[in-house]
Amino acid sequence: MVTQLTLPPVTVRRALTSELRDYYVLTKPEVNLLVVMATGAGYLLGSQGRVDWTRLMCVLSGTLLVASGTATLNQVIERVHDARMRRTARRPLPAGRLKSRNAAIFGILLSIAGTADLLALVNWPSAALALATLLSYLFIYTPLKRKTAFCTLLGAIPGAMPILIGWTGASGGIDLQAALLFLILFLWQFPHFLSIALLYREDYERAGYRMLPYRDLEGRYTRAEIVGFTVALTAVTLVWASGHGGIMYLLLILLAGAVLLFYGARLAASGSKIAAGRLLHASVIYLPVVFAILIAQKY
Repeated sequence: MVTQLTLPPVTVRRALTSELRDYYVLTKPEVNLLVVMATGAGYLLGSQGRVDWTRLMCVLSGTLLVASGTATLNQVIERVHDARMRRTARRPLPAGRLKSRNAAIFGILLSIAGTADLLALVNWPSAALALATLLSYLFIYTPLKRKTAFCTLLGAIPGAMPILIGWTGASGGIDLQAALLFLILFLWQFPHFLSIALLYREDYERAGYRMLPYRDLEGRYTRAEIVGFTVALTAVTLVWASGHGGIMYLLLILLAGAVLLFYGARLAASGSKIAAGRLLHASVIYLPVVFAILIAQKY
């Protein structure tokens, strides 16, 4: 007599919940929070007259889907290298909890759905920018991470695209103001990501990623870069704010920049991982604060 082995319903539910959680993790929700915030800020700052909230939701959903697909496909490409790093070894793919083929299909479907959303419900410029972001991130930035430290510079381009997707979703085009917003997000990524690179330098090297200059063994050049980019970030943000009036907003922007520069200067002086971690946290706080100031200034 042959008996069929079946799993208890509770065990099945737990396994299914765990698998769904792993697919959710593939989308990098913590990164997508910043993507949605930047896209929403771009839309609100690019809107003329009354804000179309329904259209905003379509822009956000489409961008979120493409960003989630990009993150998933990136992890499919880098799964072998992620397995070598302590901070990424427990991700679903290097840990073997999900099959790379299934993850790839999942990422492709998300990317197609997001692009279709933007194309059908918003406009073609926003869809084109989203697709360009995906392609440049996966096929330029991702392979260059193992070849040159200039990958951060090139990766900052697709990293700053969400604000343009939001802007074009609202206005249908790009002008000088949109370019300045793009530059703000572009510059912000250097104190943010270089602090991460300093924090996890050994981990990146173990995986073969060249996130920092090869000969910058003590990180002095990188720390100087952080200070320089922070000064440039504050200056460009002040240029944007000055074009929309209000001395109070200019002072708030200057204060936010001064706080970020303070943590950048402390890192430059000490070079410690504690200082790098504090700069990282300061940069995460800086961005929503500045976007809130710019939006409040406009409305």
